[in-house]
Amino acid sequence: MTQRHNQIMQGEPHIRVHDVTLTYGNYIVMKDISFSIRKGEIFVVMGGSGCGKSTLMKIMLGLMPPEKGDVFYNGVNFWESSQDKRNQILENVGILYQKGALWSSMTLAENVALPLEEHSDLGHEQIREIVSFKLSLVGLTGFEEFYPSELSGGMIKRAALARAMALDPDILFFDEPSAGLDPVSSRVLDDLILEVRDSLKTTVVVISHDLESIFAIADNSVFLDLETRTMTAAGNPRELLEESRNTKVCSFLTRGKPCT
Repeated sequence: MTQRHNQIMQGEPHIRVHDVTLTYGNYIVMKDISFSIRKGEIFVVMGGSGCGKSTLMKIMLGLMPPEKGDVFYNGVNFWESSQDKRNQILENVGILYQKGALWSSMTLAENVALPLEEHSDLGHEQIREIVSFKLSLVGLTGFEEFYPSELSGGMIKRAALARAMALDPDILFFDEPSAGLDPVSSRVLDDLILEVRDSLKTTVVVISHDLESIFAIADNSVFLDLETRTMTAAGNPRELLEESRNTKVCSFLTRGKPCT
């Protein structure tokens, strides 16, 4: 981690999740979730299938309210804010969904242009220039007029990243970014995530159970445990691998190998 990057992360939390609990009726999905994310940090929410990773992301993105607890963006309580204020907060957030979620009837250029057309007053020529620049950042120059059906899975993820970056958000969320990708494409996407953080100082939140990706990109993390329905570890994944005495965390980080 560079000295400049360390300096970026010294301030107040960019995002803070405090004592969040979510229930469906009498069923507790997760409880007592608390952590902070610094500006410019790559933060990974990790754990096995069904532990509540994606549900937590939905709470952070305003897609479902918690049963109790709070989510703060730059000190502002999201769930206690007005709808207008929530919308204002989310204008600074970009999302890359697990399957890309590109519009199949639109070209890549049209997909990336859509947020700019909906949420800015820029003219057609300005939007075209920004779209071209964003696609170049993810290595897709020359593919502007291609449709999603004409691309590989890795290219779709990169195009979705270009769209997520269209409005220059302060925060990027990734939902299982390596899902469905071969190892080479997954590594390319990891490198892009690191490049975006380093060049744009973007705060990145990643939902993942892909160990190679987690170890490659994460500055910090929390581990959600399916059985206890809460977080049972927090910290840099490499440090957790070396220091954690929690058998479930150790088993997850070693793919089930015996803890040392």
